[in-house]
Amino acid sequence: MYFDWLYLVLAAPGMLLGLWAQWRVKSTFTHFSQIATQRGMTGAEVAHWILQTEGIQGVSVEGAPGFLSDHYSPNEKTLRLSPDVYSGRSIAAVGVAAHEVGHAIQHARAYAFLGMRSMLVPVVQFASPISTWIIFGGFFLSGFSHLFGQLTMIVGIALFSMVVLFQLVTLPVEFDASSRALAAIEKGQLLQGSELDGARTVLRAAAWTYVAAAVSAVMTLLYFLIRSGLLGGRQRN
Repeated sequence: MYFDWLYLVLAAPGMLLGLWAQWRVKSTFTHFSQIATQRGMTGAEVAHWILQTEGIQGVSVEGAPGFLSDHYSPNEKTLRLSPDVYSGRSIAAVGVAAHEVGHAIQHARAYAFLGMRSMLVPVVQFASPISTWIIFGGFFLSGFSHLFGQLTMIVGIALFSMVVLFQLVTLPVEFDASSRALAAIEKGQLLQGSELDGARTVLRAAAWTYVAAAVSAVMTLLYFLIRSGLLGGRQRN
């Protein structure tokens, strides 16, 4: 049975970072979701307040099932908050709600990276489930026809590159949304002192999940490029 040490070496950092990031964001959110704010506003109230203060109209705020399922849909102009955030009156709820409003602000201000990420969504939805299978299919076909196998791998790698690009574009989108969120929170004095520090800690923990996803995607692409021979590596037989 063949064991590819190169894959382990390249994939391990992203996997370990991803596991740590998931643990970090869950533990941090759980901790700060137990600390109520002085103002006692729910996540939904915070979202409405920031939207109104920023002069953003036509964006609805809805509850959504799931744990940390919070997201903003540019196409629907809808901000969906998980139960702990929508009805929560904690530091974590305020931070996460404000972060999602940050995406609505990006949309209203035509933030370039958000527009780029939105355009990549349908491409990634198509490429993500099939790119890896095409690449491995290329490895297999190389045993019969090197040229056909190589061309197949190139197609798969090109598709997977779109997934990597999406992950990289996501980084500035998420970091900027958090910056906008903290600025809005501070401007409106929704949190003060240690509360603001707590929200910052929650958002930083969440940011690591996107960093981990980007690292994992880049290292996987690097592995495919080396094994395909496109990066000067030796193709696996």
